Amino acid sequence: MNETNGLPVLWIVVPCYNEEEALPESNERLKALLRQMISDASVSAESRIVYVNDGSRDDTWQIISKAHHDDGIVAGINLACNVGHQNALLAGLSVAAEHADAVVSIDADLQDDINVIKDMVSLYAQGNDIVYGVRRNRTTDTWFKRNSALLFYNIMKWLGVRSVYNHADFRLMSKRAVCQLLRYRETNLFLRGMVPLVGYRSQCVYYDRAERQAGESKYPLMKMINFAIDGITSFSVKPVRMVFNLGVLFLAASFVVFLYSIFRYITGNVITGWTSLMLSVWFASGCILVSLGIIGEYVGKTYIEVKDRPRYNIEEVIL
Repeated sequence: MNETNGLPVLWIVVPCYNEEEALPESNERLKALLRQMISDASVSAESRIVYVNDGSRDDTWQIISKAHHDDGIVAGINLACNVGHQNALLAGLSVAAEHADAVVSIDADLQDDINVIKDMVSLYAQGNDIVYGVRRNRTTDTWFKRNSALLFYNIMKWLGVRSVYNHADFRLMSKRAVCQLLRYRETNLFLRGMVPLVGYRSQCVYYDRAERQAGESKYPLMKMINFAIDGITSFSVKPVRMVFNLGVLFLAASFVVFLYSIFRYITGNVITGWTSLMLSVWFASGCILVSLGIIGEYVGKTYIEVKDRPRYNIEEVIL
């Protein structure tokens, strides 16, 4: 334990990618919160706000470096290149595990309510290793995003994946929970599905999500779709089994059509119809291509996993 005077050392890990517009205001708000928590004796004075620069192409790292120079409560981790939000977050957690008793992860846009971090720390003090930040509702989302998120969570539940509904990556984890998470070595990361696998005692805190104040979303539609595919294929083989079941169904249907064709031939009614034949060919071909695509997704992920390349490269750490 790194506790100082009986108080836990808290690190707030913030992945950043091209956040030069949002970062100055976010930094001021997080510093004010952390200093208040230190003043209230809920966390140690050794606590830090740690920004992880995920290969930003703007002045994000310069802003982080200046914030650290101006105030030692701010720290920074600079990755050598862009590795994606999940890998950047994991890089921050890996460094935090060496210094902190508890780690809170939150996005740089601060759409998540930072005030519930106090509640997270309180629940951590009560013996919870993981505290999930959960949105009360999705009223700030568009109709499409709201319903697509609901569909995604329902699919994940049906596939047997343990996840917390309306929870993203805003959470508190104890040191031992982070260390346990770091033992999971897969390259295809879906942290909101991996964290529940840690299995330690957990609780939820609920909050209302705000609108982004500056900058733009780093998860446009295609990234969200790819993220959803990663989540599904990283935790379940049901899609592959669905392909097998579909193949069995087509075999059964083909056998029925064969019997029907024999019957029509015996009765003297030869089956004709180019349209029906072509529709059948196209439909079957489409199903075959979709099936190959699903299987290929798993083969591709296996290929990536067996190479066991590093998930990130830390170029510089300023503490």
